[in-house]
Amino acid sequence: MNYKFIKFPDPNMLPPNLSFCVGGKLDTNHLISAYKQGYFPWFLENEQIQWHSPNLRSIIIPKFIKSHKSLKPFFKKYEVKFDEDVKNFINLCYKTRKQKGITWLSSDIVQAYSNLADLNIAHSVEVYENNELIGGLYGLIFGRVFCGESMLSLKPNASKVALVILCKALEKYNFLIDSQAPNNHLNFMGAINIKKEQFLKIYLKLIDEDVNLDFKNLKPNL
Repeated sequence: MNYKFIKFPDPNMLPPNLSFCVGGKLDTNHLISAYKQGYFPWFLENEQIQWHSPNLRSIIIPKFIKSHKSLKPFFKKYEVKFDEDVKNFINLCYKTRKQKGITWLSSDIVQAYSNLADLNIAHSVEVYENNELIGGLYGLIFGRVFCGESMLSLKPNASKVALVILCKALEKYNFLIDSQAPNNHLNFMGAINIKKEQFLKIYLKLIDEDVNLDFKNLKPNL
């Protein structure tokens, strides 16, 4: 992976009441460097660029994903595809949120992550109904970590189906899913919240592990 490494502050040294740093650019060098050090960008369109490393981090261990009984009919109803059209899906996430007002997704974010898709770093799990894109999720892969970025449901449970399918596909590769900031939706699906120090110890090891992964042709073990 060719990029110019940019040193960020040690996330373990951030003040307890400050879990982010400010500045930089949304270019490939800054983004890859940030993720390689345990940060992710998270800020509103009208704010300065902020790089977060929360004191409490949400993670999902794929084999512990909760596939609730209520989802069962949707696995038959929907079709899930990997990397069918990553850039289009990222843009759909942006447009959908933009319609609701100010969002952390912006045209700059769309362009930045589209560039990462060109480098085979950004990936999507897309959900279709009758050949219509109705939801899914996208994120970045570094080593054995899938860094989740955004989920979208235009029809009931589309993003939940995408998450379960992703976990079932990545389980045998011993992946970790970094789901970033804790929230009730992810907790319902099986996410757990761990302290930053513990997260970084696991995360920084896994992102440097090589894995032979053909994401587009992943097969979930349902």
